[in-house]
Amino acid sequence: MKLEQKTWAEGGGWIPGRNSEMGEAAQLVLLFGSVMRLKDRDCLKEVRRMYPHAHLLGCSTAGEICGARVFDGSLVATAVHFEHTQLRGAKAKVDRMENSFNVGRQLARSLDQKGLTHVFVLSDGLKVNGSELVKGLIENLPGHVSATGGLSADGALFNETVVLFDDDPDREVVAALGFYGNRLKTGCASMGGWDPFGPERLITRSCGNVLYEFDGKSALALYKKYLGDHAKGLPSTGLLFPLNVRFKENGRGVVRTILAVNEEDQSMTFAGDVPEGAYARLMKANFDRLIDGAVGAAKTSLDILGGPPEFAILISCVGRKLILQQRVEEELEGIRDVFGQQTVTTGFYSYGEISPAIPGAVCELHNQTMTITAFSEV
Repeated sequence: MKLEQKTWAEGGGWIPGRNSEMGEAAQLVLLFGSVMRLKDRDCLKEVRRMYPHAHLLGCSTAGEICGARVFDGSLVATAVHFEHTQLRGAKAKVDRMENSFNVGRQLARSLDQKGLTHVFVLSDGLKVNGSELVKGLIENLPGHVSATGGLSADGALFNETVVLFDDDPDREVVAALGFYGNRLKTGCASMGGWDPFGPERLITRSCGNVLYEFDGKSALALYKKYLGDHAKGLPSTGLLFPLNVRFKENGRGVVRTILAVNEEDQSMTFAGDVPEGAYARLMKANFDRLIDGAVGAAKTSLDILGGPPEFAILISCVGRKLILQQRVEEELEGIRDVFGQQTVTTGFYSYGEISPAIPGAVCELHNQTMTITAFSEV
């Protein structure tokens, strides 16, 4: 595997320059940037000129990851040439949340399943029910195929997100890239680091990823009560206080964050399902545990591969970035310390992360986690 990275920043242009050593050999270029930067046709023309035969796959972000650094308003391009792996991709429109499952199913069935080993997904971050998208995808892929990815973002604005696969970036798009060949090893893991607080409450009224009531009372009113002054900044301030949703008594829990609030019907829309009969509890940040979660995800990925990866895609949640602030790069430095300097890393801060939590687990939508997809060829 050969890799090459470049970043574009306002006033600085491309670093380390417009010329490419990899050039026509690149099979894939991952592009993570702000909405404005991805819509900059001149930037994309430069990328296509540098890597004329590569698939371009990318999305808008709440922060771009390059190595152990986080950028805002930039464009990070990572070109990859695989020695023994082939790539095929597909994309689809998701104009309504109710279509999320069907879009996942459509994408899975669009990929040739012979020789398929892994699927990486980038999705619209505002018009999708991530849980249903993942279900549709996984239920239509062979059992041995792993899947990871994330929901595109727009900083903390929740205004517009875009995804691109070969064509120009667009809203309401989900793209899936299939990796083919038995010499590609993939290590996937996702961990959080949030602390629950307050009592656990029963979800008594919801519809998919839209929550109306806890214990027969308005969920939004209760949420605002706990948030206090932070409630004025909803939905973005909701990223600081996600929900831990436990699907059954004594069962596992997943973290969910708010995408939108509706004052008229007193509802909250989350990135993934919040089903009736589940139990929910508010969560808050613990700085050290957030960083420990990122390190734990790296260690799990390392254990799966049996050694340092050549390449890793890191998808962390915008809520973690807002909490960590000037310490945000500490979670990336912790990952680098686990993998070593030789591993090339890229990624972004997202509105949701797609991954199995641990080896052997079912792929799910997560929020407020650091999700790692690590690759090596043998």
